This record gives sequence, C-alpha cells and structure tokens, in this order.
Amino acid sequence: MSMRVDRRTTIKWVLTAAAMPRLQRTASAESARGYGMDPDLLRIYSPGELWPLTLAAQQRVTAATLCDVVIPADAHSPSASAVGVVDFIDEWISAPYPRQQQDRELILTGLKWIEDEAHRRYSKVFAALSAAEHVTICEQICYAPQAPAALAAPAAFFGRYRDLTAAGFYTTPAGRKDLQYVGNVALATFEGPPREVLEAVGLNGIGEIQ
Repeated sequence: MSMRVDRRTTIKWVLTAAAMPRLQRTASAESARGYGMDPDLLRIYSPGELWPLTLAAQQRVTAATLCDVVIPADAHSPSASAVGVVDFIDEWISAPYPRQQQDRELILTGLKWIEDEAHRRYSKVFAALSAAEHVTICEQICYAPQAPAALAAPAAFFGRYRDLTAAGFYTTPAGRKDLQYVGNVALATFEGPPREVLEAVGLNGIGEIQ
C-alpha cells in the first residue's frame, strides 16, 4: 500500500520527531515544564496555527530571496520560495523546542547580517540586488571551512539556512520530482527487483541466497 504525504504533513512529522527525545514527563504536575499539548498529526494546520510565527514581513522577503539564491528556478523545477519554503523555515524557527529555538537565533541574526551587508555594499535591500550581487555577498560564507575567521558566524548561518531550504524544498512534490523520486506513488502491480539486480547482490530470487 502506498500513501501520499504532502509537505505540511511532512513538516508536522519532522517537528514532532525532533521534539520527542526531549519531551519528558515528571512525577509532579506542579514541577512539570512542558511546551503544551502535542500537535494532532491528523489535522491540517494553517501557518501560525501551531504556534505564533517569527518572521516579520521584511524578514520574509529577505528569507525568500535567500531561499532562491540557494535553490533558484530552472528548466526542471520552480524556485524554493515558489513552493512555500519560507513558510517551512518560519514554522521551524518558531517551534518551541530547543533545537528550533537555537536555529531561530541563528537565522534571525543571519538574515540581519545579510541585509546589513546589502546596505553596506550596495545601499539597497537584499531583495533588490542583482543575481551577481547576491553571489558576491554569499560567496565568502557559502562554505564554512573556507570562510574567513571574521565571517565564521555568517558562514554557520548560511550552512544551516541552506540545509533548511533543501529540507523544505525536497519534501514538496516539486522537489521530489526534481530528484526524480518515484516513491509515494500507488502501483497496480509490483514485479520485484530485476533479476540482474538480485544477482548482483548475491540473490537468485526474492529471499533466496545464491
């Protein structure tokens, strides 16, 4: 049986899975310090319904522009912002769990650095810059091991932002199509792996060792 999983359901699962190792019950209700009720994973939530979102309007513009620097539109797929990756990132950094809150500080500080750098170099907001100017700002922070020591913090931000952008994009239908991922699709029949593949791993047939 195959089941389709949409992006928002994936987001809910990821957030809940990230939280589970850290959620503990205490013997006394008075001393418990939790985060509230867990999300109902059978519901479909609108942005901001699980918890208040973090990004202000201008921050979302900067975030969307940077998402598209990481994953721009091409002949095969839309850009990251076009499939709602900014919503994913905003929900992620707004979640009340330790890892997400750590990312929240990193992302907000990094977005401010990006805007400050755009104003310092070009006297414009980041979203108004050309593609070449985006590259100029990002090229020194896009690979942390080679970033100058003075840019260690922005490089850490960019690395984490790139990871979150990719996570958000490649859990969408467009992202899975871009990867040519063929899972989550119902099949009328399943013939099993080709015989040459089974033979390559030492099997004559399913469950049969050569």
